[in-house]
Amino acid sequence: MSCDILPRRRALVLAASFAASALPWAGAARAEWPERPITIVVPYTPGTSMDTLARTLSPRLAQRLGQPVIVENRPGASGNIGTGYVAHAAPDGYTLMMTVSTFVMNPSLFKSVPYDPLASFVPVGQVAVGALVFAVNPAFPAGTLDEAIKAFRSRPGRYAYASPGKGTPQHLAMELFKLHAGVDVMHVPYSGSAGAVTDLLGGQVQAMILPANTALGLKQSGKLRVLAATQPRRIEVMSDVPTLAEQDVRGADVDLWFGMLAPARTPQAIVTALNREINQVLAMPDIQQSLDEQGLTVASGTPEAFGRLVSTEHARWADVIRKARISAD
Repeated sequence: MSCDILPRRRALVLAASFAASALPWAGAARAEWPERPITIVVPYTPGTSMDTLARTLSPRLAQRLGQPVIVENRPGASGNIGTGYVAHAAPDGYTLMMTVSTFVMNPSLFKSVPYDPLASFVPVGQVAVGALVFAVNPAFPAGTLDEAIKAFRSRPGRYAYASPGKGTPQHLAMELFKLHAGVDVMHVPYSGSAGAVTDLLGGQVQAMILPANTALGLKQSGKLRVLAATQPRRIEVMSDVPTLAEQDVRGADVDLWFGMLAPARTPQAIVTALNREINQVLAMPDIQQSLDEQGLTVASGTPEAFGRLVSTEHARWADVIRKARISAD
């Protein structure tokens, strides 16, 4: 065989490969996937936002893929048990994970976790965003965020804020706020949101960062004073509430993001197909309405964009956790 024939044959093989990969259901994904049920693991208990989100999407995703899509809860250890399970699952497109921001926080909070957020998974796509707000008890002597900051500074460590637990996104969001606002407020962790919100309303604690959908009705009834939206833009259902940045607290923007991941080494053709189908489901008006009723906003996009978000957020929260000296162990 002449030396110039081999390169030409290799070129033809590569060209055919690239042409096949450009097809919507290329290669193995087109011929073999999906041929059996797909499982979406939720590493938290039933009824949590990511569980509800997974169960909202799964029936429509099943219709589009032609196979059942099962939601399986594997809670425990702040999400680490279920996340570790998916990290070590076969990378064949049949085991996925719906997760939330804590996915990138836990490796810095715990001495050991059974996964690496950057190396153990391949991003499929972001799914939704949940807005957070900074709120105070109406008896607290502050009608604006600036007044709240002045009150905190006047009595360092004397006022308290609630969170659903140590290491939760709400806890870390408040610690981020404290770093950028230059205030000292005592943290009171609870074993869930219900007790934290109850004591905020009762005045046992003065402040809290909590989901916007939880705060909305309490704001409207006058039981809670919402002073800031913690995301970059104002929240549509609370358009009268300015953002942190609008009130000169910059760099403390935070929200809850939700996304789908697959085990590392899942074939790219499967990841591409999953991303496309999930984005199609998220574009359905009734799905968007359902998410809106849950206090969530659709945030579809590419696997690459979600991967960049995971990487950026991992670095950001590692820095916050280090500076605030937070540990969940």
